Amino acid sequence: MEKTQMSLAEVQEMVDSWIKKYGVKYFQPLTNLGILMEETGEFARYLVRIHGEQSFKNKEEESKAKDNLRDEWADMFWVMVCLANQLNIDMEAAFKETMDKKTQRDATRHLENEKLKK
Repeated sequence: MEKTQMSLAEVQEMVDSWIKKYGVKYFQPLTNLGILMEETGEFARYLVRIHGEQSFKNKEEESKAKDNLRDEWADMFWVMVCLANQLNIDMEAAFKETMDKKTQRDATRHLENEKLKK
């Protein structure tokens, strides 16, 4: 797969163009919320088997787990982009604001957290 870099604005435009060309229309936001929860559950299932204590049901599932985890992450991201588009959220601006907020709020919080030094 060719690696390409794109801005979040380009991602939002790409998803919007796909929806208009192939998807007919966006699902309602509550439908997308349900789909996001479904995809999150699928992502969680692989994550707990790869990094948690649960085991895989068979070797074939285990051999594909990291690819499946990646696919489920991408599915969650897709739905998040759909929701951002529907709700008129500029993902780049929202992310920058969140980074600024976290930096101001947590500038020393984690560095001083004794639990993280263990």
